[in-house]
Amino acid sequence: MEQREISRLGRQVSVVGLGTWQLGADWGDVAEKEALDVLDAAVESGVTFFDTADVYGDGRSEQRIAAFRKARPDAGVLVATKMGRRMEQLPENYVLDNFRTWNDRSRRNLGVDRLDLVQLHCPPTPVYSSDEVYDALDTLVAEERIAGYGVSVETCEEALAAIVRPGVASVQIILNAFRMKPLEKVLPAAQEAGVAIIARVPLASGLLSGRYTKDTVFAPDDHRTFNRHGEAFDQGETFSGVDYATGVEAAAEFSALAQDGATPAQTALRWIVQQPGVTTVIPGARSEEQARANSAAAALPPLSPMTLAAVRDLYDQRIRPQVHDRW
Repeated sequence: MEQREISRLGRQVSVVGLGTWQLGADWGDVAEKEALDVLDAAVESGVTFFDTADVYGDGRSEQRIAAFRKARPDAGVLVATKMGRRMEQLPENYVLDNFRTWNDRSRRNLGVDRLDLVQLHCPPTPVYSSDEVYDALDTLVAEERIAGYGVSVETCEEALAAIVRPGVASVQIILNAFRMKPLEKVLPAAQEAGVAIIARVPLASGLLSGRYTKDTVFAPDDHRTFNRHGEAFDQGETFSGVDYATGVEAAAEFSALAQDGATPAQTALRWIVQQPGVTTVIPGARSEEQARANSAAAALPPLSPMTLAAVRDLYDQRIRPQVHDRW
């Protein structure tokens, strides 16, 4: 699989990675063996980047990755985790002592002395502009607790505030065919600064797979049931903030644009991969088959100019009026 560089870490990662939120919680239950099988299938398909967080299943996702790495020490995977959502979301909680506490817990969960990459996990907006926060993160690097750090953001303005910081290695942001605003300023700014872009929610919580209808019922413990309007966390994390009924209709139109021999989900991933400035995209997978299919998107030929124009037109007509300015 194609590898792209996180230049401020001096590390290469696969252009299609694996998001592991679903292996911890909030997507229905996934048994440990199934989770390990997903991780193994992803690596066998060329994936060298896992994304997790200390709150996914209260550490369960990190622990499952640790178990996989113990069984596959030769896998060569860069693991990015996140921190910051284990306390009330107040800017004053983003201080060095708390960073060390959260960092210690993730190092134990992942079974390592030094974490590859730690991202602030969508903190309050003022955190992205705090000199003290970046000084504290630099201290973690100096103490060799982490190799580097980045941020995960909800809005383009937060991303732009972080990109100008010299120590920020990566920005993780929602980017997909239903969420195009980052293309305007964020990706060009990241390219110019040498900051990696990690594209999350690439399938709009599965909408872009084309598998769902207005009558689809998700499990009670699935965020697509309990967070449609931002009841538990930011609304943008669920269906990219798009109204579900609108999203289902638009997804049906998107499915008609899929390349020959490719699924709608693979086409959606291929669309992200070829956006200038994207380093890696992190679809989730709950089965070995999904992990392999996601990885295969990296080998698809680029989408044609005609297809790209049709995707853009769909966004402008159906999605942009509802969500663009909000994010």
